Amino acid sequence: MPEPATAGLFEKTPTFSFEFFPPKTPAGAASLLETVERLKEFHPDFVSVTYGAGGSSRELTRDVVQRIQAGGLTTVPHITCVGHSEAEIAAILEGYVQSGARAVMALRGDPPQDDPSYDRSRDAFQYAAQLVAFIRKWEEERKLPFRLTIGVAGFPEGHPESRNRLKEMEHLKAKMDEGADYICTQLFFDNHAFFDFRARCRLLGIGAPIVAGIMPITTLQGMHRMASLSAGTNFPARLLKALLRAGGDAESVERIGVNYASQQCAELLDEDVDGIHFYTLNKSRATLQIYRNLGINNYFDVDRIHNLSEIQKLQS
Repeated sequence: MPEPATAGLFEKTPTFSFEFFPPKTPAGAASLLETVERLKEFHPDFVSVTYGAGGSSRELTRDVVQRIQAGGLTTVPHITCVGHSEAEIAAILEGYVQSGARAVMALRGDPPQDDPSYDRSRDAFQYAAQLVAFIRKWEEERKLPFRLTIGVAGFPEGHPESRNRLKEMEHLKAKMDEGADYICTQLFFDNHAFFDFRARCRLLGIGAPIVAGIMPITTLQGMHRMASLSAGTNFPARLLKALLRAGGDAESVERIGVNYASQQCAELLDEDVDGIHFYTLNKSRATLQIYRNLGINNYFDVDRIHNLSEIQKLQS
């Protein structure tokens, strides 16, 4: 079987990556491309592009993938089970491959909020593991000269729809057994949850890279949206106390959120995380500041973090 086209994606770790969502207007598209250009100078290992519920942003996602990849960045578009037949999934995959994508993020997907008649049982696939299996079958039948790199989601603090954590980990293992290559986690603010999740994955025999999803708080309104969209996410008391001290001052809230995320990233790096994935919300300011707080200057030399002798070289 051919090696993944992005086999080198995790050849050196940690990786750094960003996530964007398709813009809805020409102005949004221009703003996104400006953000991409700002973050591009940090040489991310890849960027991902989200996909609306029920495929509502399918064409936008493909267009964004084409435009970002034209700029020389490895792009990982999302694909979901929601609202699609096998034929539609195959067409989406074909479009991504024709756009130059060599990796995808395979997700079950959230039901569309504006469609009360939606019935998941009508979808070709109800679970991400089934989607992963279909992608592997599709690329084999398509006789692609490369093997797509497939990412799947992981939930350090548990999936909001599952109370059975053991069963939930079995579902994750099923995705990996069907041919997924790496795991990218839901956002979290408690690193202990991530480390425990990583340990449980290893106990199950999952040796694939596990990338930590980080989203800095920049506004109180944004925090409440996170709490709503990422049901089950824990907001540690230490973080909430710091935000209370800000007294609602917007600039202070953003500074606290960025500093907290910076501390998270530093600890993750110290504990040999495989990668950090920034949920950017199509903005660059917070992510750029985190990079500066971590001491990353325009690029990240992954060899340097593991080599104490580099410090002596810098002093000489």
